[in-house]
Amino acid sequence: MGTTDVIVTDTSPYGSRVVTVETDGVSSVAYLRDAHGGIHGAVWLANHANAPDSSAHLDPADPWRSPVMPVDGTQMPAGTAPLAAGELAVLWFEEGDGAALYRNGELLAVIPGWADLERGMPGYARDAVGDSPLAWSLTEALEGLAPRIAKARAYWEWRAGDGAWPSFQQFVMSHLDARVGPSDRYWDLGAALPTMGITERPGPGHTVVSTIGMSCQRMPTVEQYTERPDGLARVELALATRVEVTRAAQVLVWLARYPWQSVTWLGHGHTARWYGDPGSFPLGPDYDGVVLLDTLPGLPDLSGFAFGGDEVRWLWTVPLTQTELRIAAEQGHDALDLRGRMP
Repeated sequence: MGTTDVIVTDTSPYGSRVVTVETDGVSSVAYLRDAHGGIHGAVWLANHANAPDSSAHLDPADPWRSPVMPVDGTQMPAGTAPLAAGELAVLWFEEGDGAALYRNGELLAVIPGWADLERGMPGYARDAVGDSPLAWSLTEALEGLAPRIAKARAYWEWRAGDGAWPSFQQFVMSHLDARVGPSDRYWDLGAALPTMGITERPGPGHTVVSTIGMSCQRMPTVEQYTERPDGLARVELALATRVEVTRAAQVLVWLARYPWQSVTWLGHGHTARWYGDPGSFPLGPDYDGVVLLDTLPGLPDLSGFAFGGDEVRWLWTVPLTQTELRIAAEQGHDALDLRGRMP
């Protein structure tokens, strides 16, 4: 192979994934990388010369050493014209973990969040035939991918419109007004996507603190763990506390953008260990992390809100000691007695 040129670099709206399109004049490839350059997905896009015979080309141990599609794997055995940067556009999925690539407005390839070279899942290409280590056929997968791509386009068009965030924000605030009571204070966490805020609402003997904005976009990777992601992909976090509210808010600030920064998801029973120094946990030095639960006895039922056709789940954030975190990891959160736990 000759010198490789990067002709497109496009970063996800959340900054955690980057799509690059690279070519050496013989073939072109799209890569899905993390913010540190690690490759999470890759898909062959096109040959730019006659395809080689299949029996003499792909190295089974490392087909990406020379990513040229063999003749039986491409609809264009004579190759296509080289790709140019001005022809290409990237459409990110709402979750930010995968993307669709267009050439002159025509869908060229899709690298979904579940692409994984080590598991033989490269992504989908328009010119691919069947499934190979370099690309899977986009035509054969389009029935399932097309609705996902259409939703992504509609989402980003809505998000770019005037008043999108204020209207969403008001919907969530109104829901919490009805479920918990009127808001006391609101903290704006800045305009960086995903846009977030924290709201404080006094209750009987405690204060309920909640995120505002997590559910405005679906969390990444949920579909890799369940066949029914619609009820799990959108969440907000809540915390009931008796301590000074700004300390409780720090815990939610820590977790609010975590799914999109780390390309993962948060759900019922998940735990998280505090990233700071031992003894620095905002809710007190006895705690070392949290568990997330969809219900807690004695606290308001926050269900009943939906967005984008998905149910939104509020997860109560409950502090855990170091020992409890270990028990939860080994035996599950049901092994813990958290009745009355309210910092």
